[in-house]
Parts: sequence; structure tokens; C-alpha cells
Amino acid sequence: MNLKDYLAISGEHGLYKFIAQGRNAIIIEHLETGKRSSAYGSAKVSSLEDISVFTQTEDIPLSKVFDSIFEKENGGPAVDPRSDNEKLKAYFGEVLPDFDKERVYVSDIRKMLLWYNTLQRLSLLVKEEPEADKKEQEEAESEVKTAAKPKIQKEDKPKEKKARKQVKPAGKTESKSAATKSKGAPKAK
Repeated sequence: MNLKDYLAISGEHGLYKFIAQGRNAIIIEHLETGKRSSAYGSAKVSSLEDISVFTQTEDIPLSKVFDSIFEKENGGPAVDPRSDNEKLKAYFGEVLPDFDKERVYVSDIRKMLLWYNTLQRLSLLVKEEPEADKKEQEEAESEVKTAAKPKIQKEDKPKEKKARKQVKPAGKTESKSAATKSKGAPKAK
């Protein structure tokens, strides 16, 4: 799953999408309501891409956990996050069998299932392509772009000569009074 632009903000309900970087804050959009707002530096903002789950051997990225849920549910929603604790632990054990039961709390499982269900309901869960397919697709796209663009030959244009600034001789300076500078005023003798 590609979770790059999706954010969770501590103390805020729901998920947000990154829109732009401001001077002192980031501009975000709530996924469900579409309302835009700012998240300042004091807010604890976490990208879903940076979140991982503790297992017995290594930390698994949240995107891989979402992939497992997606495959288990055939693209459908996960179990209700408001289910009882034992049911949530059993379900998460099916999705990620070697998760660390001491460091992954039920509240964490609830949060992950809520995020998954939100993204699934909004049809934002997009399966990532394997690396080999990505490279082949990028190469094919670059070949198409280079074949589609004809080479344009530059015509030699004569260079324009710049007009030289006229310099007045150093000995002669003109001094005009304020009366001669304004229009319609008589010349002073």
C-alpha cells in the first residue's frame, strides 16, 4: 500500500492528507470531511508511511500490515475496531502471526483497523506494484516520451546590438532650477 501522503495527528480524530508545506505549519485536509486546516509544529503529526508494527523478529511497516488485511478480506473492510479485546487480538494474530503481544497494545490494533477501514471505505487503498514491474513500466514510459518528442533544431538568430549609453563630457554639467523643470514655467535669466 502507498501511504505516503496520509497523516495521523495525535489528539485528532481520523486521518488527514498532506496538501502543502506552509511557513510555520503544514496544510492538511481531513479525509472524511474534506475540510482543510493547518497543523503547526506543536502538533504531533505522523505519516502512516513511517509507522511500523513490532514483531518478534523485526518491525513491519504499516503498509505491509494493510496489505495483509487487504488480502485476508479480499479488498473488503476489516473487523469492527470496537469489537472486544480478545476478538481484536485473535484477528490481528491471523493478519500478522508474529506480532509482539507485549508491545502492541489493543489500542494500537484498534487504531490500525480504524485507519484501514477509513482508507478502504474511501477507496484509497492502492496496491503497490512489485519493484521489477515498476522498473519495466518506467523504462517503457521513458522510451515513449523520447520517441514522442521530435528534436527541435535551434535556428541561428543574429545577435542584437545593445545601444550604448551616451556619456556627457565631464566639464559640462547642466543645472536647472526648479522653475525650469516644471512645465509651463518661464525660464529664469
